[in-house]
Amino acid sequence: MQKKFLKNLGLLLFLNLLIKPFWILGVDRQVQNVVGVEEYGLYFTIFNFSFLFYIFLDLGITNFNNRNIAQNNQLLSKHLAGISILKLLLGLFYGIIIFVTGLIIGYRGQQLYLLAWVGFNQFVLSFILYIRSNLSGLLLFKTDSFLSILDRVLMIIICGFLLWFNVFGTTFQIEWFVYSQTAAYLITLSVAVTAVINKSGKLKFNWNFPFFILIVKKSIPFALLVLLMSFYNRVDPVLIERILPGTLGEEQSGVYAQAYRLLDAGQNFAFLFAVLLLPLFSKMISIKQSVEKLVKLSASILISGSLIIAITAQFYSTDLMNLMYYRFPGESVEHFTLRINQSAIIFRFLMFSFVAISSNYIFGTLLTANNSLKQLNFIALGSLIINISLNFYLIPHFQAIGSAIASVTTQSAAAVSQLIIVIIIFRFRINYKFILNLAILIIALISVGFLLTEFLNTRWEVSMVLMLISGFLLSVILKLFHVKEFIEIIKEKE
Repeated sequence: MQKKFLKNLGLLLFLNLLIKPFWILGVDRQVQNVVGVEEYGLYFTIFNFSFLFYIFLDLGITNFNNRNIAQNNQLLSKHLAGISILKLLLGLFYGIIIFVTGLIIGYRGQQLYLLAWVGFNQFVLSFILYIRSNLSGLLLFKTDSFLSILDRVLMIIICGFLLWFNVFGTTFQIEWFVYSQTAAYLITLSVAVTAVINKSGKLKFNWNFPFFILIVKKSIPFALLVLLMSFYNRVDPVLIERILPGTLGEEQSGVYAQAYRLLDAGQNFAFLFAVLLLPLFSKMISIKQSVEKLVKLSASILISGSLIIAITAQFYSTDLMNLMYYRFPGESVEHFTLRINQSAIIFRFLMFSFVAISSNYIFGTLLTANNSLKQLNFIALGSLIINISLNFYLIPHFQAIGSAIASVTTQSAAAVSQLIIVIIIFRFRINYKFILNLAILIIALISVGFLLTEFLNTRWEVSMVLMLISGFLLSVILKLFHVKEFIEIIKEKE
């Protein structure tokens, strides 16, 4: 299982490193620079609002199905047709929920129009993720890997064409960005469905209400978990936009989005671990095979890697924000400087959230595979209460920066709680050597960053790359990245 994990992780990382940085830094960033911070802030708020209710599209079915198919491959044909019909019904219910809620909280006009398109995109995306869960449940990671980047490839082509060729003779509109997502998702869904049908054979669709009820009952614990996690992960921009008065809310949501973009990039890569680990953990638990080595392997890679990135971000946050964003027409130098400085501070907080999120993708995934959903739901509920309470207190005082503080506090509390539960349930021994090596890495890397920024007279880009390389070399020396062990695992026979 360790060999399968490393080989497929390598493929996933290669494909995503090939595509997603260009999407996030080349296209998505450029869209915000073109349409403006307020216009993008409106889209970012609507997107996150639609995500709050994502659970009504899924009810935890995707996670349940991934785990279930990994343990019972023979159920693919039986479940695929029935769950697909259920997903269509959930899509209709989701549409009603987001529109009614949007009207209640005051969305009108352009806000509702964007919400309709973004909501439809969420529905198509949820269907793609469900279809892909069948492939990963069958451990067909190569096919799933290519599908994981297909939508981004298509969006790069479509958005890139609209951004750089000005085919309509007018400024790029945020609506075009949403339409591009719709086209890319629909094409990706068609390819994904074709791939799964090739494995399942002909499908016979029928209305089977008892089957729907059975699947929903089994998925409810997953659904509650996803609902709670969606709220404490995605509610920040919505609260910023609603709590702050007038256009300040949309502007601050846009400032938050500037910093969040790089966290989102990091989360996308950390999420790849969860994609691979959930079916592997589920399979290993079902055959009563120890998961300790795989947990240690994945934690050593992901947690040490996220720490290197987070600490590096503390030294170069302002430089990165200045590189990514520029002054809008008519924007004063003072306002631009304030916007960049705010984003840099938010970015520093959010990158520490990235370390906690990375931990959650390992230990939370293990608890999900073990069906320890009661414990996960208690943690998620507590995290939600902490997040909303802190946001309502901090946003009026510190605007978007307050929301970033709430985020890092919430994610850290969730990470520590999940780790404690894993140690109790799986009776893992506390690895003091690993903890010590992480502490040494942190202290050494902070020292390297200080020396590079204070005494090395070179461009900041060179200095940052040197710091990242130093972090990797320190991890190898401390055996957090155990190169020899990785090579031995790859050479093992299946």
